[in-house]
Amino acid sequence: MSDINKHFSGNETDVVIIGAGPVGLFQVFELGLQGIKTIVIDSLPHIGGQCRELYPQKPIFDIPALPQINALDLIDNLAQQASPFNPEYLLDNRVIDIKRLEQEHRFLLTTDKGRHIRAKAVIIAAGGGSFEPVKLKIPGVEPLIDKQVFYRVNDLKQHQDKDLVILGGGDSAFDWALELQKVANSVTLIHRSTRYRAAENSVQLVENLCSKLKMQLLTGQVSELITENGELKQLRVTGKDGVTRRIELDQLLVFFGLSPKLSLLKNWGLELHQNQIKVSTASFETSQPGIYAVGDINWYPGKQKLILSGFHEAALAAFAIKSSLSDGKRVPLLYTTTSPIAHQRLGVNVELY
Repeated sequence: MSDINKHFSGNETDVVIIGAGPVGLFQVFELGLQGIKTIVIDSLPHIGGQCRELYPQKPIFDIPALPQINALDLIDNLAQQASPFNPEYLLDNRVIDIKRLEQEHRFLLTTDKGRHIRAKAVIIAAGGGSFEPVKLKIPGVEPLIDKQVFYRVNDLKQHQDKDLVILGGGDSAFDWALELQKVANSVTLIHRSTRYRAAENSVQLVENLCSKLKMQLLTGQVSELITENGELKQLRVTGKDGVTRRIELDQLLVFFGLSPKLSLLKNWGLELHQNQIKVSTASFETSQPGIYAVGDINWYPGKQKLILSGFHEAALAAFAIKSSLSDGKRVPLLYTTTSPIAHQRLGVNVELY
């Protein structure tokens, strides 16, 4: 997945999907079955959305026909499922403007990196909205970011044989502590209290490793970064007992969660319900014709924030868009078990009996 962004070259498509999380990826598949081309835009530098950012190794149990699958494997499978339709991915780009081009019957989307894409329809599949990591608010941290201070893990090798300190008490902090413990020289996990937000099983695994002296789990808050010649050498950590300790380290990884950026949704003229986009359940179209919303970002009576629900919404949105692009004509069901058209689009050769 690391080189998927290199394939982006276009500036015009049938549908732009905003968000490369699980629902956005499945939306590619459903539109592809209808013969609709897509470009997927995401503010993160990789596909996967919150599944990858927040709980990459956590097992998921409510995906049909998959009794258990971890989040990263789910993303890999969805990307593979969408691959026959050759979607283009524009990553590390945040959509900052959507304009309706009335005469062209198109939308013009602009990103924060100055990219412009025209599309006949737009689907917002941005989970909880565009988001970014909650930053560590300590003087002197900015020059160290992506050098010794990291808000995400892109490559385990970057942290191999290093003395690591991880800050956070949620799933991402505990998951990455467990993964990095396998390759790092040492791992110290620090949280401000013993009230963790991570899964109980992950907490137990970390505590077991601590009991075997394979990592450390401390309670406290970082009060100072100590550098020498611009290089991070130590942290000052103040515990609940008021005692300040010094901890030596090579790298600091911060997992305080993600901060949503929802202000842009309001600028696009979409009707909202408590920071979610109102949609019609017949088509999952928003208050703006031609703009649709699926997954956790949308709202309708009875809405449940489940990946499973997002998959259903993606299927119905694809039918609605196909009908709209076909001047309202009825869209026939293309059963993937028997439809030669679906098989051709999928690039498979199925002998039917």
